[in-house]
This record gives sequence, C-alpha cells and structure tokens, in this order.
Amino acid sequence: MEYMKEPATVSQGNILCCQCGIAIPPNPANMCVACLRTQVDITEGIPKQVIVHFCKQCGRYLQPPGTWIQCALESRELLTLCLKKIKASLSKVRLIEAGFVWTEPHSKRLKVKLTVQKEVINGAVLQQVFIIEYVVQSQMCDDCHRVEAKDFWKAVVQIRQKTLHKKTFYYLEQLILKHRLHQNTLRIKEIHDGLDFYYASKQHAQKMVDFLQCTVPCRSKSSQRLISHDIHSNTYNYKSTFSVEIVPVCKDNVVCLSPKLAQSLGNMSQICICLRITSAIHLIDPNTLQIAEVDGNTYWRHPFNSLFQPKQLEEFIVMDISRAHGRKQGAGAGMKSNKHTLAEAWVQKTSELNTDTQYFCRTHLGHLLNPGDLVLGFDLVNCNLNDEFANKMNPHNVPDVVLIKKSYDRTKRQRRRNWKLKELERDREGMDTDDERQYQDFLEDLEEDEAIRKNVNIYKNAVIPVESDTDDEGIPRISLAEMLEDLQISQDATGGEVHL
Repeated sequence: MEYMKEPATVSQGNILCCQCGIAIPPNPANMCVACLRTQVDITEGIPKQVIVHFCKQCGRYLQPPGTWIQCALESRELLTLCLKKIKASLSKVRLIEAGFVWTEPHSKRLKVKLTVQKEVINGAVLQQVFIIEYVVQSQMCDDCHRVEAKDFWKAVVQIRQKTLHKKTFYYLEQLILKHRLHQNTLRIKEIHDGLDFYYASKQHAQKMVDFLQCTVPCRSKSSQRLISHDIHSNTYNYKSTFSVEIVPVCKDNVVCLSPKLAQSLGNMSQICICLRITSAIHLIDPNTLQIAEVDGNTYWRHPFNSLFQPKQLEEFIVMDISRAHGRKQGAGAGMKSNKHTLAEAWVQKTSELNTDTQYFCRTHLGHLLNPGDLVLGFDLVNCNLNDEFANKMNPHNVPDVVLIKKSYDRTKRQRRRNWKLKELERDREGMDTDDERQYQDFLEDLEEDEAIRKNVNIYKNAVIPVESDTDDEGIPRISLAEMLEDLQISQDATGGEVHL
C-alpha cells in the first residue's frame, strides 16, 4: 500500500527591523511597530483638547454654528456632537471606533477614546488608540438670554375674566399643565383678573389662543405694534398682543337668562345654575332638571350675568325633603339630567335657627340631601336683584332660595386629602387675600365633579397617608385609581444625572 505524503507546510520567514534589528514578520515598511510609531504619528494634527459649550439654564450643548441640542451624558447624540468638533482633523485618517471614557459628572470634562488607522510608509497600515479631552465651558444660549431678560418678547396672550372667583382660571391652569402649553413661554404674569403669557414668537402665542378657544368659552382679538424697521432689508419687527376674554360666569353661579335664550334652549326657566365650565357653559334648571349647554358664540350673542357672588352664599339646614315628580314637559323641551334627583325641600338659615322662618324650594340635589344636612345656597327673597332680565320676570317664577351644593366640614376634608395638583410658575402681583379659600373651593369641586376630574392630572401626595376607613359622613373623595405618581425628574449641570 502506498502512502501519500502530506505537502510540507511553508513557514513564513522573519526579517530584521531596519531600525532596531529585531526579528519581525515581513511588512511593507520593514520596521517593527515600535520603530514605525517613532517615525510616524498618525494622530498628528488632531487636537487632544477641545472646548464644548454648555448652557446651564436649559441643559443644552452648542452645535456650531448656532444650534443648541439636548444631550445626555455618554449618549450617542453627545458623541456625534464631539466628533463633529474634530471632523476636519479626522479627514486624513480612518475612524475605526469611538467611545466615552467615564469621568466624574461634575468635573466639566468629557473624554472620548478614538481608534484610527492610516496608511503610512510603503502602504503599511498603522492603527493607534488615543484620548481626546473635551472641556465643558458654560455659555448661556439665546433663548435663555431672552428668558432671563424677561422683557424680550414678541407676543403676549392676555387672558381675562371679569369675575371675583378664579375657579375657571384654576381649571384652565390644570389644562395648560396637562397639555404642556406653558413650555414655550418666556414669562407668566398673574394679575388680579387674569394671566399674561409672554412668547418669543407669534406662532406660539397663536397656538395658545387656538387652545383657549377649544377649551373655554371665550372671544379674542389681536393687535400689533411696530417696534423697528430696517429699510435696507425691508424687515419689520412687531410686538403682537392677543386679548382673550372668558365668559364672566363660573361654576355654581346662579344666572338669569334672557327670555329669548331660555326659549331657544328648550323653554327652560330663566333662573338656572351653572354646573361647570368646559368648552361651553353647562346649565341646569333646578325646577325641572332640564340641562343645556351654551357655547361662546351663543353667549356673546345673548349675554347674561351672575346674580350673586360666591361670598353671598348662605348656609341652610334641611328641615324636610321629599322627592318630587318633574313638571310635564312642554313641546320642544330639552334633555334632563340623569345624575341629579329632583326634590322639594323646606330649609332654614343656620343664622335664623331661633326664628320660625323657613323657605320652600325645589332643588336638583335630592340624591345628596337628607333632613338635618347643611347646604349652601342663595337667598332670593331678601336681596335686591340688580339684573335687567330678573327685574322683568314674573315674581311667581322667581324661587325663594336656590340651593347650590351640600356643605361638608372643610377642615376634615383638608386633613384627609391625600392628593395634590401642580401649579404654573408665574409672577404674582396684586393677589387677593381670599385666594387660598378660592383654591380650596376648586379642590372641593374636583372631589365632587367627576366630569372635571377627567381633564385634570391629579397626583398622589406621599406626605398624607391613605386612610383605610371610608365612612366619613359621605364626604366626596377621589379614588386612588384616578391619581398619578408624582415623578420628580431633574438633571444636573452637565445634563446627565437623573433622580426619580
């Protein structure tokens, strides 16, 4: 049997380095790597220290020539920005790998480790690893300059409502926070009858006006004033002002409609209660439970005012109450509320308990009230109604008392309230002394009205523990399912540290 011989493996021979004489595998340069590096430095011309500008106020980095971008530490976006700073120097080498070397977040230093290749003597390819240090220098961006100046603005949205109670503004504030409409503002200023939102561009102001028109019943008008004019480039610099007026009606107000408007809404009574303010005015007739909605356009064609101010609310005690059957609806009558119960009640003022004076009224609160309960309402018998429509009404159609809402122990409600709301950061001027009372009224409205809560972000308050017992005299409460976790997310000066 013949055996085939395996071919002999050809081993590659070594050569001597032309500089130091050590044995090395053959290469086009006939030099070892150490000698080759002493002869050629492929990183020559690439800066080893570069300056990066960072804005402390907004946490953005400058990408030349004038773009500011948001980057987290050791992110891909920040690495791209760093490489663009040395893009011209890297054109003579081939970039193989790049990555960050960890540095202390507050050191104002960024270190990038680069691996590059370049063809050197006689076609030999040399690879080298080196580190570039980026020094982070603080520089305020143009947007933050404008914010800090507080006077540089191109447009302002002035929101006004001619009422003494700010329930509508508190509700509007929560809507703005939920939809993040406040992010582009330079400054928010609060005055006694409204809010002013300042913007750096007219487009952002117009976006706010469009949001308001879809959120609350209002009307708006705009104007502009010429600031400067460049005759060479034919450019004009204007300051725009948008004036937005919200209807002067708040939740729980008693209003008197014009006869024409009441007839168009389904022949409902002229004396109505405002249940809530959303994109329209929601009204209910306490005599029949008939409900209607009045949008902004309808209101400005047929305006009406509140008969009473919130300070005129009086406390009554329910002496007797019984469910009542609604009156027979006439032709063209509107919808009735399914969430309320019509009842007939005898009430007495808590300030007149030592007398025999009692008042009879119809109320939409039959599902809440029982004999002995306290209820807030308005006294129409012992007051002077200074309203053009109310003065022309038949006195037999004007109720003696209009009950608004059931009264609970406010101190107990505040103590058990385990949730909170966020507020807009704004400059406060001319604040009234009863603002805290009005804000508590708004919080109570949220607890009592589920329809309003759906449009508001409610957060858990970790400071107040959740009580297990639910028997609290029927006081309305917000369930845990409707609350959100309040995450506090913050970044440090270099934009990297995140705390939850």
